[in-house]
Amino acid sequence: MAKGSVRKKGKKWYYRFYVEDATGRLIQKEYVGTESKSETEKLLRKAMEEYENTKIVANSENITLAMLLDNWADEELKTGPLSNGTVQEYLHAIKRFKDHPLSSRKISSVTSEQLQAFVDLIVFGGKEGNFDAGNGYTRGYAVVFSAILNHAFRYAITRKKILAYNPMKEVKVKRKKITADPFLSEDEYDENAIPLTPEMFSRLIAYMEKHHPESILAVQISYYTGLRVGEASGLTWQDINLDEQYLTVRRSVGYNSVRHKTEIGPTKRGKIRVVPFGDKLTEILKAAKAKQKFNEKTYGELYQRCYYKEVLEKNRNYYEYYSLNGTQEVPEDYHSIDFVCRRDDGSLMRSFTLTTVCKKISEKLPGFEDFHFHLLRHTFTTNLIQSGASPKDVQEMLGHSDIGTTMNWYAHGTKDTKRSSVKMLDQLTG
Repeated sequence: MAKGSVRKKGKKWYYRFYVEDATGRLIQKEYVGTESKSETEKLLRKAMEEYENTKIVANSENITLAMLLDNWADEELKTGPLSNGTVQEYLHAIKRFKDHPLSSRKISSVTSEQLQAFVDLIVFGGKEGNFDAGNGYTRGYAVVFSAILNHAFRYAITRKKILAYNPMKEVKVKRKKITADPFLSEDEYDENAIPLTPEMFSRLIAYMEKHHPESILAVQISYYTGLRVGEASGLTWQDINLDEQYLTVRRSVGYNSVRHKTEIGPTKRGKIRVVPFGDKLTEILKAAKAKQKFNEKTYGELYQRCYYKEVLEKNRNYYEYYSLNGTQEVPEDYHSIDFVCRRDDGSLMRSFTLTTVCKKISEKLPGFEDFHFHLLRHTFTTNLIQSGASPKDVQEMLGHSDIGTTMNWYAHGTKDTKRSSVKMLDQLTG
């Protein structure tokens, strides 16, 4: 998709956008518009649409892989059926890929071997150009890059007809072998994601009561239900049944850095799930609901009400979050939504704020140096496993897409759980 802009020179507005010359290079064209900015913007849109409908790529050898990815993202990714979260994840990956030298190569010269080396770099780590993969990323992250490149090359073949072969067909996402140094002592071995003990959780809440009281409710909800940070932020009172003690996870709230908006969207897997909870969280939620009613009376007209607005862009629906107090007029296209996790003034406790609070806690609270919000979900899972919950129950409560993901949690059980399992053999043999 061509990119354009308008600017004023003298009394008139001019519009300009980029087009390809005979060699395939992008050059800027500028045309005179009118004395009206809005009319000139209409001329710009019309000119770009006509260009998009008629342009022909003269020489595929002049198109780099980065250019191909940008064109695919504009014409197919942003207008396709993928969720908003997946689109943003793909766009971020494309931005990162441009740091790699392979992005500047002509697509006609890109080989399967070069692409395989790049995917291997993601999995096993290393650095090429400005692209630093550290010690390697998860296999899932490598799959994201592989999917993007596959889609882009298919787009070049089927839609643009500038290539005849997809070099990604031969590329495989390999698995990293997990190895351990047999001569490391137990103290040197790095245990990742150590769950919180009940004592640690009590100390965490006591610290937050002094320094971050408005964030406590979201932390308590995740500790007792395993919700992700965006899911806790997106929870509404309509999602909670206090009598039967369960909540329904329907949505997630996150910040779209491209659109610069806080958006309400589906959960990570796009699935609705039900999570039961016990008496402790029931009392916490009842107290929170009473406090919100008290705050609403205290703030009066200045109390913030939460709303969302549906926006359609490039065949994609976005649900933007807004808050207004009682002195402001509510637009007709705003819909009220009753969030659970709010600040004292009634505004939403946003997910990026919760993430920032957790980072501050890791910097200030001794013994919590590795603390982050997702550790609450890990703790919830560990507690379920130690309590004897079945893998299927854990899968459903966490919202894992397949049982294999859940079983990985079991494979990384704590030392106490493993020790208890071994001791059961002593009982069986008398």
